[in-house]
Formats: sequence, C-alpha cells, structure tokens
Amino acid sequence: MRKLTLSDEILLQIEKPARYIGNEVNAANKDKSAVDVSVCMCFPDVYEIGMSHLGIQILYDMFNRRKDVYCDRVYSPWMDLDKIMREKQIPLFAVESQEPVKSFDFLGITIQYEMCYTNILQVLDLSQIPLLASDRGEDDPIVIGGGPCTYNPEPIAEFFDLFYIGEGETQYYPLIDLYKKHKQQNSSRMEFLLEAAKLPGIYVPAFYKVSYHEDGTIASFDPTRDGIPRIIQKELVMDMDETFYPEKPLVPHIRATQDRVVLEIQRGCIRGCRFCQAGMVYRPVRERSLEFLKEQAKKMLKNTGHEEISLSSLSSSDYSRLEELVTFLIEECGQKKINISLPSLRIDAFSLDVMSKVQDIKKSSLTFAPEAGSQRLRNVINKGLTEEVILEGAGMAFEGGWTRVKLYFMLG
Repeated sequence: MRKLTLSDEILLQIEKPARYIGNEVNAANKDKSAVDVSVCMCFPDVYEIGMSHLGIQILYDMFNRRKDVYCDRVYSPWMDLDKIMREKQIPLFAVESQEPVKSFDFLGITIQYEMCYTNILQVLDLSQIPLLASDRGEDDPIVIGGGPCTYNPEPIAEFFDLFYIGEGETQYYPLIDLYKKHKQQNSSRMEFLLEAAKLPGIYVPAFYKVSYHEDGTIASFDPTRDGIPRIIQKELVMDMDETFYPEKPLVPHIRATQDRVVLEIQRGCIRGCRFCQAGMVYRPVRERSLEFLKEQAKKMLKNTGHEEISLSSLSSSDYSRLEELVTFLIEECGQKKINISLPSLRIDAFSLDVMSKVQDIKKSSLTFAPEAGSQRLRNVINKGLTEEVILEGAGMAFEGGWTRVKLYFMLG
C-alpha cells in the first residue's frame, strides 16, 4: 500500500485534506516504476477547480491508455499547506503515487488563464524545480506548457522547456515516443528538445530569438537552429469521433466546481464575438456525432454515478443535433432523476421546445450571456443580441417553469 506524503498531523491541520490524497474513483493506479515514461499533469489552481477541467481528464485518460506511460496529477496547494510545505521542506508531490513531482520525466502544465501565472511559479518552486528553463539540469523534468495561453507564450517563455500549441490529442504520442527513444539512447536534454522542436505544434523557446519594439510588442521572431520551423502552427483534431475521450472520468473526493459528467458536443464556435479568445483559437467548428455522444453519455454516467450531465460547448445551442440529443438524454436520464445542464446558450438560438423538455426532469438553472449592459457595447463586441431578444428569451424561460435565469456580464 502506498504511503501518504503528508502525515496525519499535517492532514489534520489543513483545510480539505482530501485534496491531496489521490486514489479517486476511476484513478489509473499504475506502477510508476514499471513504465518507460512518466508524466505529471498539473492544473495550477486548487483541486476543486482542476478536477472540473475536461482537458486534464482527456489527457490523463489518453496517456494512461498506453502501457509504457504513467500519468499522475498535481494541483496548486492551498495557502495553508503551502506554508507547511515550505517550513518543513516537503517537495510538492503527485496525488496518486505520492511521489515528488521532480521525479517525473515530464511536468505538463495546462495554462487556461493568465491569473494562474504566479501559481505556475508556486508549483515549480514547491517542486524544487529551477524556475528558469535555462537553469535546469539533466535530472529535472521537461516542463511543458499547454492550453489557450500558449498562443501567446512569450510572457512566460523563460519558465518552460517547450510549449504545445493546439489540441493535445494529436502530437503528444509522437512526443512521448521521441522522448522514449532519446531516454533509451541516453541523449542529453538539449538533444531531445532540438528534435522535439521539429514536431508539429511544438515551440521550444531556447531555440528562438525574439526581439521587441519599445512598446513591448514583438519586432522579430527567428529560429537560432537549423531545421526548426519559423512559424509554429496550432494542432487540431478534425475527426471528433476518432479521438480520445474518457469513458471513466475521475470522480473527485470532495465537491468540485463542476461536479458532473461533462459531454463535449462540439469544439469551436460559429460566432465571432470579438472578446472571445476561445472562439478564435479553437476554430473551426467540429461536431461530435449523435451516435458517439449517446454511447459516451451512457458509459460516463454508469461509470461515475454523477447526478448531472452537462452538454459542453462554446455555444451549445448551435450544435446541429441538439434537440435529438436532449430527447435521448431525457429518455435515458428521466427515471433516474439525472439533471441535464445546458450551458453556453444563445438566447436568439434557444429552442423553447428543448427547454421545456429538460424542465420536465428536474428544475435547473439557465445561463445566458448578454456580456454587456448596453446595446452599443454589445454591437462593439459583435454579440448580436438586442434587449428585446434578451427579455423575450427570459420570458420564454419563466413561462417554461424556470424561476432562475443566470446572466453573464463582463465588467471593466
């Protein structure tokens, strides 16, 4: 039986000790010493937020499908444990194996928003991994950055050995294969990074020279080694039915921010809201088939015991088979009283018929996103909603039996 890194004394001192003990329902439970390559996936925020993130679940499942790879997880410790770990010189550890993060071959950090940049430094510091990539040695993990913030990697480029630009399902296996080959050949860290820089979607900052204008904008961006691309193009999954998706998602020990089955119905968005980074970087729109989603929903609900399923997309009401999917889920979930959540709905595209069908199972909240409080600002950001449409949509919801409608606005 594995031994917890934190003593009972420490666990009793901190808030929500279940954040740090691992072994959740559907955890991989593989032997790190029996594989060729070890990966520690990091969500640089507290456990409850990280466990809600679909991208980590997909990559965790994808890596652990390989017999020669072990993938574990780590999250940003809360302030109480951070203080204790620094005082007692306890290195940050992965939650399942309880082994130090610095003992893994890779530390993969998903960077979803800029506010977590300081948390990334916290994770590196607590892991006793040098903050700067240039200071790392042969025994340190390869630190990878992924996620939407890597589309503008330069503000944090000095802290990462490489960035993966795009969707992780396409090039991570080739990257693992390359590392495995170099590990067997006992190649140096730089030899591996130089070969990795030639893979599609991989940006290794050490091999590029970036110069800036006086206002801080980039003036030039040039490779310093032969054979590596000047322009790194994002990687995309084009067939959403033939890619990875977890049939047995991890079930957190404690209530997570999004404590439900997440069914990604499509990726990308047909809209062109000017403020939306995700709508731009995840283009083009790619739908999953109705048949795939039906099977996936049944498997995930069976394997988790969750009482809610959320249809995830940047704009769920633009999914072409939404009404058919909701009808199926009602038949599948109705008797079990499993709630169906429809986030990311556009008021001008929302079907009263679909809304009323969902209401028949269990009352849930509805979320609309006007984003701005005036028509002038909505026009500026290309939101395409009028006050009349907003009020009409809310009226439809109340007539359908809802008592709460949540509205998203941006301030500042």
